[in-house]
Amino acid sequence: MTEDVKKIKIEEYNYSLPDEFIAKYPLKNREDSKLLIAGSENFSVSQYKFLDEHIPENSLLLFNETKVVQARLIFPKNENTNIEIFCLEPADQMDIQQAMASKNYLIYNCLVGGARKWKSQFLELKTNSGLILKAEKLENIGGTFRVQFYWEGDLCFSEVLEELGKIPLPPYLNRKAEADDSKRYQTVFAKNDGSVAAPTASLHFTDPLINRLKSRNCQIEKLTLHVGAGTFKPVESEEMSSHKMHAEEFWISKELLFSLVKNLNKNIISVGTTSMRALESIYWLGLMAQRGSLEKDKIAFVPQWIAYESENTISPLESLTALIGFMEKHNRLNLLARTAIIIAPGYKFKIANGLITNFHQPKSTLLLLVAAIIGEKWKAMYDFAQKNEFRFLSYGDGCLLLNCKHD
Repeated sequence: MTEDVKKIKIEEYNYSLPDEFIAKYPLKNREDSKLLIAGSENFSVSQYKFLDEHIPENSLLLFNETKVVQARLIFPKNENTNIEIFCLEPADQMDIQQAMASKNYLIYNCLVGGARKWKSQFLELKTNSGLILKAEKLENIGGTFRVQFYWEGDLCFSEVLEELGKIPLPPYLNRKAEADDSKRYQTVFAKNDGSVAAPTASLHFTDPLINRLKSRNCQIEKLTLHVGAGTFKPVESEEMSSHKMHAEEFWISKELLFSLVKNLNKNIISVGTTSMRALESIYWLGLMAQRGSLEKDKIAFVPQWIAYESENTISPLESLTALIGFMEKHNRLNLLARTAIIIAPGYKFKIANGLITNFHQPKSTLLLLVAAIIGEKWKAMYDFAQKNEFRFLSYGDGCLLLNCKHD
């Protein structure tokens, strides 16, 4: 199984995406976005405002309540030149939650635009209110810089970014962030600071739509996966064996695990690939807990190929029960983990059996995830979407995929 997945040629997951199909701006009303319904025999066109009519009653919908931070910092070098620092993730084994709460100084892993022009020891960014942020460039590790930030006062780092930073729009939008983006590039239930990209499938949801889903006895659950910049990185290797999957940090609650146990016999639908990635990683964490390989004082890590290398796997119920047992043993209400799992054709879904998602870039791991659900039909679905003038990528339309392939 592992070798079959590693031999996947990414060129087989390429398609033509003319620029006119890429949504550069969101629709004014979130629910007005189109929704492609992938039926067992054909495809149909609807809108998110009618999603409640297409979701089976008594389903569980899982959302990602991460919040995008204003991670782009534009430091003036002189009157004509700026240096852009894009904050990726905290350095030195600090988790994102701790980093966002830090005060006065912090070391972050960053991308630096114009790094060769950064000759002085410190860069400074000021506001009219008197906030001064200093940045000191440390070492360069494979194109990513460790940058130490300093500031005075009582603001935590998330508040510093809120005041000084800009929203990190995806590079394929090829435009600068505007005032409206700070609201529209967040979900209506964004809560926990840390992402550098939005969980875009959730951008279409409103409170009234959530209430209509609840009226159909659908259960709404949430977790937090902080989306990293790697989500935009296309697969550059010819075969998947040479692609290193990016790792992302996520938090799950014991309360969520109990809810999943109660709903295993129902439709469990991930809203977005980020929720799907975390949800399926929960199963593998449970397997690790059952095998005694989770450690109390270490951040749990789900490896890239675990789903294809593990033999004698256990049932979802056994997995969830083992993970609950681990958390109860160590008096934890929440568990922090990192996942590098890759979900590609050949993957057997363990917990989820449905996905709501946007349309993804050619040759991306997100497109591989879609193909893991519907197989070769992804080509026909994307062709149907273009023929029916669906809008693609982060600010675009979406699709509803049910019946993920289980064991």
